[in-house]
Amino acid sequence: MIAYLRDLLIKDFWLKLFSLALAFLVWKFVDAAVKKENQSVPNPIQSARPIDRRTFLHLPVVVISSASDVRTFRVNPSEVEVAIQGDPKLMEAVQARDIRPMVDLTGVESARNLRKRIDVATPPGITYVRVNPKEVEIIFPPRQTE
Repeated sequence: MIAYLRDLLIKDFWLKLFSLALAFLVWKFVDAAVKKENQSVPNPIQSARPIDRRTFLHLPVVVISSASDVRTFRVNPSEVEVAIQGDPKLMEAVQARDIRPMVDLTGVESARNLRKRIDVATPPGITYVRVNPKEVEIIFPPRQTE
């Protein structure tokens, strides 16, 4: 057993030492490249540019469905609150009609009550921070039989 352990360390010692040194150099090279990349990308939290935030209340939820879908339904709640952020110059021009909270119903074949997540479309350069509530309930009335 001792002979096995001694061979494990001593056999091909120079090759093992060269492999270890090469691995160390590769690691240092990659580490330096990652540090350089992180320094060139500005951190938005530490950025000197100011970020403006606004909240829009009572925005109507837009429902997207296929053109052949003629069902009636009700969205509860029908209005949501959306908070956005962006460059102050861009934020000055943003109006409530530019922010579109949407619910996608394409692909929904049949349901009585359904909860769907709200997606928010914003102008370029503007990001939405949060939407309240995050989900809405879609209520399909029962079909009337003739």
